[in-house]
Amino acid sequence: MALAPQADFSALQQAVQQIKEELGKRIIGQEPFIDLLLVAILADGHVLIEGVPGIAKTLTAKLLARTIDVGFNRIQFTPDLMPSDVLGTSVFHPGTATFQFKQGPVFSNIILIDEINRAPAKTQASLFEVMEEQQITHDGTQYAMADPFIVLATQNPIEQEGTYRLPEAQLDRFMFKILVQYPTLEEEVAILGVHHHRPALARDLEEIQPVLNAAQISELRRQVKSVHVDQKVLEYIAHLVVQTRANKSLYLGASPRASLALLNSAKALAAIRNRSFVTPEDVQELAPSVLRHRILLTPEREMEGATPDDVVKQIIQKTEVPR
Repeated sequence: MALAPQADFSALQQAVQQIKEELGKRIIGQEPFIDLLLVAILADGHVLIEGVPGIAKTLTAKLLARTIDVGFNRIQFTPDLMPSDVLGTSVFHPGTATFQFKQGPVFSNIILIDEINRAPAKTQASLFEVMEEQQITHDGTQYAMADPFIVLATQNPIEQEGTYRLPEAQLDRFMFKILVQYPTLEEEVAILGVHHHRPALARDLEEIQPVLNAAQISELRRQVKSVHVDQKVLEYIAHLVVQTRANKSLYLGASPRASLALLNSAKALAAIRNRSFVTPEDVQELAPSVLRHRILLTPEREMEGATPDDVVKQIIQKTEVPR
């Protein structure tokens, strides 16, 4: 593969390191989780965060939002939540005898949706347009979101009472599905130590300082777009995604949106690692997070105990790596 001239990503690397240092004031461990969140922000993608309660999914998302000096809203999804509670609604003004659109909480830069799978289908569907096109249409009028616009959504994979399965059309709009794991024994001991010696810290988020603003994020994203991708790597990405559509273990394969997500996120990962070109290893590292929520196992494979990650791993192993 032909290599592109080395670009200078020092400002990007410095910003990433500063964000990690700020998050490190409250978050212990979870480095892979944080790395993927940063890749998604630089690649202009939404993130679905899945994990059991109590492992800092929501806290990490909130703290990450604090490191970026832009608007932030949190929406708690519940079974009785209506689309208008998210997007906004028209309010009648008697004085002028007119209706005026009142924006909902989705009108911000970083949106944290807590327990996204607790809202019914009609509320889920209200997110389709805004997540894909960064706008909403109300009474025939389009309202654009401010830039950047990022949705971070959490869900609990264990509890099924009062939850609704997310439609494939919505899942496909998330760049990543991140599986957050339990901390290690050493990390859990460190968590206990921090909270034992600094109990007030649990309620104090003010020490987290902003690192980037909206203009700086736009500039860093511009740098990420300049990362070179060799034709062979483009073909490699396409081969990986296309193979999900003909795999006997899968009932549903990934869409072209998955290819684009894999391309854009690999460019962001390369930039974070101070490279002006994408390698096949970047693609392989990100493929599970990009594909696991976009594919569906056949009932037979599910009964055998297989997971989407198992199938993605097999596809990676069988696909020739360009050199």
